[in-house]
Amino acid sequence: MTVFDAGERRAWEGRASAYADGFAKLCAHPVGRLLDAARVEPGSRVLDVGTGPGTVAAAACERRADVTAVDAEPSMVELAARSVPQADVRLAVLPDLPFTEGRFDAVLGNFVINHVGRPRVALAELRRVTRPGGWVALTTWPNPKGAGQALLGRAVQAAGVDLSEHMPRLAPEDEFPRTERGFAGLLRGAGLSEVSCAVLSWDHRTDPEEWWSGPASGVSMLGQALVDQPPETVAAVRRHFDALAAEFTAPDGSLLLPHTALLACGRRPI
Repeated sequence: MTVFDAGERRAWEGRASAYADGFAKLCAHPVGRLLDAARVEPGSRVLDVGTGPGTVAAAACERRADVTAVDAEPSMVELAARSVPQADVRLAVLPDLPFTEGRFDAVLGNFVINHVGRPRVALAELRRVTRPGGWVALTTWPNPKGAGQALLGRAVQAAGVDLSEHMPRLAPEDEFPRTERGFAGLLRGAGLSEVSCAVLSWDHRTDPEEWWSGPASGVSMLGQALVDQPPETVAAVRRHFDALAAEFTAPDGSLLLPHTALLACGRRPI
């Protein structure tokens, strides 16, 4: 386990419900296109890696696919198993999946590759469990981030808080460009063919309390770093968050947060 992986385990420990109540709604946006990219249809043997609360698994089940879902966080596994009882939900951690080679027709990872310490090793494992001719489809966040995604980080910066020591980064040899070309290259480097990558853009509708509740509960590495701060620091970040959120506030008081993601897919050669 890398330092990055250890930080991820700590950041998500016991936080399934907090994630489901907030950020999971944002991450649900690309799910339909993710399933389309992997050609999920009735009878497809599907693996949903990093299932979280089971959003992708549920959508695949609605297409009458045969769904297996895994997550590295026990609270996520428990929540997904309750939410999607028709799926086979298990605890498993990339890059060591407990499946035979070529087990699945489609392997999906919705905002998962950005949470592993060795993305190339993880991709090799996803390719391994995909049958020849099957598809791998993944989403990730780009760099630079969408304006809405940057809101929380801007509030932290405006409060003069340096969270860098709390935010472990990938080792240089494990990093990849968070661009269309860079993400597609990651899949090609894993030996996938017919690779494509698309940019997805949307406005996520939420409200200030819901959007703040995730990091305030310690969700994600940024949230974990935030809750480690003294109360007066957290209060300062909240004040700046409220001020900056005005840029995205709709007439009804909700927030419309512009987000951008990358969706890449590739096929295991026959």
